[in-house]
Amino acid sequence: MTALAQEAPVTTSETTTSEATTHGPDLDEVLWQAWKAMELPEGFHAEIIEGSIEVSPTGRFAHGQIANRLRRVIDKHLDKGVHAAYQDMNVIHDRKVWIPDCFVAPEDPEEHVTDDGIGIKASAVQMIVEVVSPGHDGLERDRERKRRAYARAGIPVYVLIDDYDDHGTVSVLTSPRPDDGVYTNAHHVGYGTEVTIPEGPAKGFTIGEAITGPPRNTRDA
Repeated sequence: MTALAQEAPVTTSETTTSEATTHGPDLDEVLWQAWKAMELPEGFHAEIIEGSIEVSPTGRFAHGQIANRLRRVIDKHLDKGVHAAYQDMNVIHDRKVWIPDCFVAPEDPEEHVTDDGIGIKASAVQMIVEVVSPGHDGLERDRERKRRAYARAGIPVYVLIDDYDDHGTVSVLTSPRPDDGVYTNAHHVGYGTEVTIPEGPAKGFTIGEAITGPPRNTRDA
């Protein structure tokens, strides 16, 4: 299952979030200060996505296994360059905070760290990978809300590894259009078919069964 597509512009219902309501121009700062003051129990993390603070648990074993496999192999691919793969770090963009499953940024990121040291600026991030979380909210967050947020931030490449789409799919989204919150190029393949990153520091890196595992319908065969 391979498809090349251009995403449709975001409709009014998709772009109308808390950021665009009557809360006023200080909402981002209020959320930012609230986020910084949060004390969460172990095993949870909080992000600011589309005008809301979202708290979610640490991923299940299978989720973490895919993310860690990916980071290790990407690091090997990037070994001779000036970029590296990271996990468990805050990515900051205009008082928005994300904690991707994996992302690619300069190996020496000192000049890209925020002044308060909380995280790395989204402008330095060249690729983000999310492994889709289970449950309705997890699916919508990774497939929709984060996709729009990353496009608005101009993240050049967004990779979505989705264990819950049919028998499993990998999507590589490129060419963000920040004003519309969309990626204008999308390449989707099913588990079992390899897909290659087309641009950026990870160009030529291939995602296949060694990272995702086999299609879901063959796992118990």
